Amino acid sequence: MSPNPQTPEFFYGSMESPIGRLTIVATEEGLTEIRFPNQRTTPDAGAPPTGHSKSNGARFIDQALTQLSKYFAGQLTVFDLTLAPHGTDFQQAVWTQLRAIPYGTTASYGAIAAAICKPTAARAVGMANSKNPLPIVVPCHRIIGSNGALTGFSGGLDIKRWLLAHELPAR
Repeated sequence: MSPNPQTPEFFYGSMESPIGRLTIVATEEGLTEIRFPNQRTTPDAGAPPTGHSKSNGARFIDQALTQLSKYFAGQLTVFDLTLAPHGTDFQQAVWTQLRAIPYGTTASYGAIAAAICKPTAARAVGMANSKNPLPIVVPCHRIIGSNGALTGFSGGLDIKRWLLAHELPAR
């Protein structure tokens, strides 16, 4: 039985980080997921990138591992990676706007809603934010409540606090 030509080949990589083991997933189109330690993994997670070493998927994994290592070392503030997250048009618009939030700053759900010309969609922005498959690279951890409170995060609030503290300059 041959594989379904519509089913993409997935490539996996993993790394230890200050917030735990991260699993990175890519296809030939780009990165599709970054998983925190508390999220589901596949049997291949943790294995070196599969497929040919010259494939785009394997290169995307290598680039992500390199850039995430630099981010955690405090040497990278802007990611330059090929991304291929799956989501609705609205989710894609939110995730694009998240990437515009500068390192070391935060924004509210309402500010993101206004930025995508949907000023009454703060709750929908929150839902799209919670579905972000590429945390850290698409910095959903930089979103806080309008009152400045930390709100939910797929990796947990402790990881969100760590990421924000890592990015904020010491005062």
